[in-house]
Amino acid sequence: MSSPGSAAATAILKEEVDIVIPTIRNLDFLDMWRPFFEGYHLIIVQDGDPSKVIKVPEGFDYELYNRNDINRVLGPKAHCISFKDSACRCFGFLLSKKKYIFTIDDDCFVAKDPSGKEINALEQHLKNLLSPSTPFFFNTLYDPYREGADFVRGYPFSLREGVPTAASHGLWLNIPDYDAPTQLVKPLERNNRYVDAVMTIPKGTLFPMCGMNLAFNRELIGPAMYFGLMGDGQPIGRYDDMWAGWCVKVISDHLGLGVKTGLPYIWHSKASNPFVNLKKEYKGIYWQEELIPFFQSVSLPKECTTAQKCYIELSKQVKAKLGKVDEYFNKLADAMVTWIEAWDELNPSGPKSEALPNGSAK
Repeated sequence: MSSPGSAAATAILKEEVDIVIPTIRNLDFLDMWRPFFEGYHLIIVQDGDPSKVIKVPEGFDYELYNRNDINRVLGPKAHCISFKDSACRCFGFLLSKKKYIFTIDDDCFVAKDPSGKEINALEQHLKNLLSPSTPFFFNTLYDPYREGADFVRGYPFSLREGVPTAASHGLWLNIPDYDAPTQLVKPLERNNRYVDAVMTIPKGTLFPMCGMNLAFNRELIGPAMYFGLMGDGQPIGRYDDMWAGWCVKVISDHLGLGVKTGLPYIWHSKASNPFVNLKKEYKGIYWQEELIPFFQSVSLPKECTTAQKCYIELSKQVKAKLGKVDEYFNKLADAMVTWIEAWDELNPSGPKSEALPNGSAK
């Protein structure tokens, strides 16, 4: 079966996609992405010192927001957006009014496939999102909707229609997304293995979601794509995307949506400091041994029919079951509720609101 997400289809989506980039530095890296990002709208979320001037190459359609803007737009709810952590990117998810979001880190460069062709990561993500997922039964040829593939013998015909795809998780060449202990024991390891495959993560299976090369359908799963409380003033960092991924997966499973991983690849250009990472991660490494069983056992009632309702219910379970692990999780559960309140304020149901305060639009 060929995928409906053809190049022709994705080209039309320029009015339906926002590219969200968290940063603390000048965005020179955008020059190499110009052939693929031109014509798309960028939402840049500046972390750290709001008085610092971030330079963006000419020719891009973008809005840039800093901490002052976050405080201005969200007021007393601004505390739910992390500071001095890439989790600040989810402010861009709040502000967007587009159907699809592609978020990428500023140290992610254009990768090449084995033939030497530059990879259009955004286009591949859109192909993933535009074609169905198959979370209920694993297809041994991976993505059956891809050109040159199909459902294998023995695959139930009743499941071949698939389900809508909520998220597309891409991978990385060069620097792998390792935790600090693995970085320390394998400081020179690089990922040179290009696997030409996309697969649906089965229902009931969690995965470690990395936020540096990620796309999602904002209308289907946006309210669950909250990167938590991380960084400045918090006891943990570098678990923002992990937390969002676990929440997104259990909610997608409940709502009958799919999550894909695999293509596209980006080139991850530099490794972060493993000693700094260890300081940020060490509580998370310890806590995740209780977090994973929690998410594996989450059960959402049938009354939870939207991502918002699911997320509020999940926040209650976080407080009830993880609050005893550490007081931080009570604080996080409250922030999850604040996030949904902010989402509903900025994204009222019905006609799209035009009354959103803007940052410095270009």
